[in-house]
Amino acid sequence: QVQLVESGGGLVQPGGSLRLSCVVSGSINSINAMGWYRQAPGKQRELVATITSGGSTNYADSVKGRFIISRDSAKNTGYLQMNSLKPEGTAVYYCNADVKRLSGIYYVTNNYWGQGTQVTVSS
Repeated sequence: QVQLVESGGGLVQPGGSLRLSCVVSGSINSINAMGWYRQAPGKQRELVATITSGGSTNYADSVKGRFIISRDSAKNTGYLQMNSLKPEGTAVYYCNADVKRLSGIYYVTNNYWGQGTQVTVSS
């Protein structure tokens, strides 16, 4: 039983900022990579940013220099700081994580998705 819950979405003007949070709960041994994705109306879900357990980050070109992904391992929580938001950033933002857990006598790693949080960038 693993659950991801996003929060922090809302309405913001172009150029504004928002910080999203993703809390991972359940039967967790460790969280490996985490990531944020977004899906705009009528478009496919796309990668926004990822972060490894060691702190290495990767960003989509469209958000590089404006967004910052981070994590707090002690709290099993990931974050996405979004600055200089643009109207094209309007989308549902989803948290994603690879979670390692003990199943029987074996450790297994599965991928999980949150339900998403709406971000609307409009004047």
